Amino acid sequence: MIIEGKKINFLGDSITEGAGTSSPDHIYFNVMKNIYHLAEARGYGIGGTRLARQKKPSENERYDLDFCQRAPQMDDDADIIVVFGGTNDYGHGDAPFGTPEDRTPETFIGACHFLMRELIEKYCGKQIVFMTPLHRTDDTQPRFDGHVLSDFVDAIKEIARQYSIPVLDLFAISGIQPNIEVLREKYAPDGLHPNDAGNALIAQRLAHFLMTF
Repeated sequence: MIIEGKKINFLGDSITEGAGTSSPDHIYFNVMKNIYHLAEARGYGIGGTRLARQKKPSENERYDLDFCQRAPQMDDDADIIVVFGGTNDYGHGDAPFGTPEDRTPETFIGACHFLMRELIEKYCGKQIVFMTPLHRTDDTQPRFDGHVLSDFVDAIKEIARQYSIPVLDLFAISGIQPNIEVLREKYAPDGLHPNDAGNALIAQRLAHFLMTF
């Protein structure tokens, strides 16, 4: 796929909103826009948000604007849609992980199914891509129902496979692993949010991934 001149919507959380960067120009999608001459790079990132719907309201109501609620509000004319989330579902979400039969946003597995179908219906014939969460310093610490971050990564990959949606597995190939001190200092000093160098790396990985289609 030639991505020059394409309009891309980016649905995400604080990383897509730019947390960890020195300025908006360094957010991964703006890096892509400048290097690969995208027609539009639209960021729909809200910090703290999750794919799944929460049971208990957050102190900040913005955190409860889950991906499933926000997807219909994105611009309709995108050529490519990129979804980058899941780390907050693991990190501080209170929705259950769910079972393979779930299809509603009340569990993580159900939200993945719901969101993928929602995007297919809204952008039928357009390229939809998911990116898995990155590693974070606490990613082997089980959450309240016993799941670790890699379980969320695996769920995204398996459910996307069912809908024939490509997944860029940043957990496996981003090069960002903040549990290794030298990599944390270089790419994600707070152990979670990539800095300018980390965003540049994500931009490179994503652009090359898209150009393989």
